[in-house]
Amino acid sequence: MHNILDPIQLLAAFGYIGLAVILFAETGLLVGFFLPGDSLLFAAGLVAAQGHLNLFIVILVAATAAIVGDSFGYYFGESTGHKLFSKKDSRFFSQDNITKAHVFFEKYGARSVILARFVPIVRTFTPIVVGASSMPYMTFLRYNVIGALIWTVGVTLLGAQLGRIIPNIDAYILPVVLVIIISSTAFGVFQYIHQRLKNADVSR
Repeated sequence: MHNILDPIQLLAAFGYIGLAVILFAETGLLVGFFLPGDSLLFAAGLVAAQGHLNLFIVILVAATAAIVGDSFGYYFGESTGHKLFSKKDSRFFSQDNITKAHVFFEKYGARSVILARFVPIVRTFTPIVVGASSMPYMTFLRYNVIGALIWTVGVTLLGAQLGRIIPNIDAYILPVVLVIIISSTAFGVFQYIHQRLKNADVSR
């Protein structure tokens, strides 16, 4: 039985299809918030560097799945998102996740669509919150495409590059993934601090 949280196993078993399904689910479905998007992209780069996948196809599939996933999340939020703010917690849903995404969107506005790509869990719920807001879809789509390309291309190429220069790096996939997650979270924290300092300067 394959472990869907192990990116190497997932790619070995399902290849491009697994990559597409997981990235779509993580960015477009409420239940996908626990899926390993960052680690999967990094692992896909590693596997491509080893010659088992085509790097160009990996990036094309990943970017397309991320864009379509966020767009699906937007339309879901546009049609039913307002109901989520009063939905009770369950095994697969936490009101706290919606609150985090809403606060993130309130702080960064349209830029949150890009920045959320680098913050686990928040990237799943942000397009839904944005869809429930008054942001026009074409504005959302512009930021969606930019964010998806930066995220998928950047993390995948990082994995491919390290896979070429560090022998057997796939044996250390777990600590590497932890570094990626910490770096992604740090990126969001940096943006938050930067915005706070900017607002403080404006208020003076």
